[in-house]
Amino acid sequence: MTDINERHREKMKKIKAARDKIMATKTEEKGLIMVHTGNGKGKSSSGFGMVMRCIGHGMPCAVVQFIKGNWITGEARFLKERFAEECRFVISGEGFTWETQDRERDIAAARAGWEQAKVIIRDPKYQFVLLDEINIALRYDYLDIDEVVGFLLAEKPYMTHVCLTGRNAKPELLEAADLVTEMTLVKHPFSDGVKAQRGVEF
Repeated sequence: MTDINERHREKMKKIKAARDKIMATKTEEKGLIMVHTGNGKGKSSSGFGMVMRCIGHGMPCAVVQFIKGNWITGEARFLKERFAEECRFVISGEGFTWETQDRERDIAAARAGWEQAKVIIRDPKYQFVLLDEINIALRYDYLDIDEVVGFLLAEKPYMTHVCLTGRNAKPELLEAADLVTEMTLVKHPFSDGVKAQRGVEF
């Protein structure tokens, strides 16, 4: 057993030395443009996880939620009721597009949300801004992709993090982003007739 532990210790020492060498070259700090996309579950969940992380670090943050509308989610209730001072929460959508069935109204809601998002992002007070489901609004051309990307690249304060979630992120956004994560669908209970579960999906 001692030999196994010693071999393990020597292996870990080499890994640590290599890791320390890599880490010594990573010195820049900047606000990131992050995209969570893909057909798998977890895009918004991950974004809200970062909101919780920011609150834990005392970093003021904000959420602008597109599309979902008045759908009561656990994260909206949690942040509005318990962390209203730490996290501003804006709901701009009126529901999923197949529910509203009114393109003009959907566009107006998305535009209103984007205008609020720009004001929030410009404010250096907010160190992290989650644009939840904005990729859906971009996918249906409720918002202009060139305008959104141009604003993020030109007007976002240097140290502000912005995370954009939703399926089918456009190539222009992927190109502009610093970090892109694609959630891959492997298996989902919905295909077996199981409806969205409270605490898991909303």
